[in-house]
Amino acid sequence: MPIYKADGKKGGLQKYLVRVNFIDNGGKARQLTRTAYGLEQAKDLERKLEAEQKGKGDAPTKKMTLQQLFDEYINVKRYKVRETTLERNCHVFENNILPTFKDVRIDRLNTALLQEWKQSIEEHLTPRQTKLELNSKRHIYDTFNAMLNYAVTLEYLPKNPLRTVGNFVDVSTVKEEMQYYTSEQFTQYISTVKQMAAEKEATQNDLSEWDYVVFFSIAFYTGLRKGEIHALKWSDLTNTHLSVKRSVKQIRIGADRETPPKNKASCRTLQMPLPLIKLLTEHKKRQAQLKGFSEDFRVCGGEAHLRDKNLFDKNTLYAEIAGLKRLRIHDFRHSHVSVLANEGINIQEIARRLGHSKIEITWNTYSHLYPREEERAVDVLNRIT
Repeated sequence: MPIYKADGKKGGLQKYLVRVNFIDNGGKARQLTRTAYGLEQAKDLERKLEAEQKGKGDAPTKKMTLQQLFDEYINVKRYKVRETTLERNCHVFENNILPTFKDVRIDRLNTALLQEWKQSIEEHLTPRQTKLELNSKRHIYDTFNAMLNYAVTLEYLPKNPLRTVGNFVDVSTVKEEMQYYTSEQFTQYISTVKQMAAEKEATQNDLSEWDYVVFFSIAFYTGLRKGEIHALKWSDLTNTHLSVKRSVKQIRIGADRETPPKNKASCRTLQMPLPLIKLLTEHKKRQAQLKGFSEDFRVCGGEAHLRDKNLFDKNTLYAEIAGLKRLRIHDFRHSHVSVLANEGINIQEIARRLGHSKIEITWNTYSHLYPREEERAVDVLNRIT
C-alpha cells in the first residue's frame, strides 16, 4: 500500500495519496486511492487500510493470476517511470513472460516452472534466427524479478521464487573491449567529415552535411546521449554553456516522442570547450539562412532532428573514408570519457557530465580507463624506503 506525495496542502500539511491494492471476491485485482494531509496521517491511514485488508482474509489474493498482477503492477509503474521505460517493460512482459504464465496463479509459481521458462528464453530465437544476447536475457529476468518483488512487497507472495532460479549467465562469453576514439583519431575523423561538408556546400550549395559535423562533435566534446543531442534546440545554448532539458525517442512506426531526460541527474548544464563553441557559432550562422529560422530549431537538423538510420550510414561512411574503425554512436560517449579519464579528471565530474544518477554507474563502467592513477599510486609507494 504505497504512499505518494501529491500537489497541494491543507492547513500547512502536505497532501498525500494512499493507494490500496486488493483482490475482490472474484479474484480480480483492484485499486482504491484515499487522501490524507500530513505524512503521519497518511501512515496512520495506511496502517488502518492494511488492517482492514488482513481482516478480509488471504484467500482472494491466492486466486490472482500473473496477468492480473501484471495489470496492477503496470498501472502503478505508470506514475513512476518514463513512458518509453513503461513501453519497454510492457513489451518484455507481453512477449517473453505472459505467453508462458498468463493464466497461472502467482501462488503456484515454483522453481521448476520458472527454470523451464528460463530455459525457453535461452533457446528463444529472434526474427533474424539468432539467439538473444546476454544483456537482453538479463533485462527480461530483471523485469520479471521486479514484478515479483512488487508482489512480495504487497504481501501477495511470501517470497520471490525467481530469485532461487537466478539470473542468466554466460561464462563462455568474453566481455567485449570498450571501443572509443583517442583525441588524435577523433581529429582525423571529424576533419574528414568537415571536408565532405565543405565540398558539398561549395558544389551543391547544400548545408545539410554540417549537421553531422556538429552532431558528432557534440557527442565527442560533451558525452551527451544520442536522444539528448537530437532534442537540443538553440534556446538551450548560451555563448559558453549547453543545457540538457529533454530527450527524443525515435519511433519506427508513428511519431517520435520527446520526453524528459533519462533521470534527474541527466538534467544538467555543461560548459563547452572552445572548439565546440566555435563550431556551433558558425553552424548557427548557417542555419540562420534557412527560412523560418528561430531559437526553437534543432541544433542538428533545423526544423527536424536527424534520423538514426542516416546517422548510422553517415558514421559508417566517414570512418571508412578516414581509415578508422567504425564506432557505434554511443561509443563517442565512451570516447569523451576516455579523453578525460586519461588526463586524471575526477570521476565525480565525469559522472556529472554524463548525467549518471549514481557515481557507482560511472565507476563500474569506466574505472579501467584510469591507468595513470595506478601508475601514480605505485610511484608514490616506490619512493618509500
